[in-house]
Amino acid sequence: MVDTPASRSVDTLSFEEALQELEGIVRALEAGQGKLEEAVAQYERGAALRKHCETLLAAAEQKVQAIVETPSGPALRDAG
Repeated sequence: MVDTPASRSVDTLSFEEALQELEGIVRALEAGQGKLEEAVAQYERGAALRKHCETLLAAAEQKVQAIVETPSGPALRDAG
């Protein structure tokens, strides 16, 4: 079996892989072709991909917000 993003667990995908797969699912669902069961399965995978992307974006946003400008350049804010 070939290891493609669609064959892997959503949690193992990078943001870029998940987003690319999600875009493909949206295009396929918008085309409205295929069986109902396949559309439901694609929708469910798409929902999981969307949640995964949102989680990764939130983590990235937290990292960006933790960066502060200091006289010596950007640095991470103290956790305390």
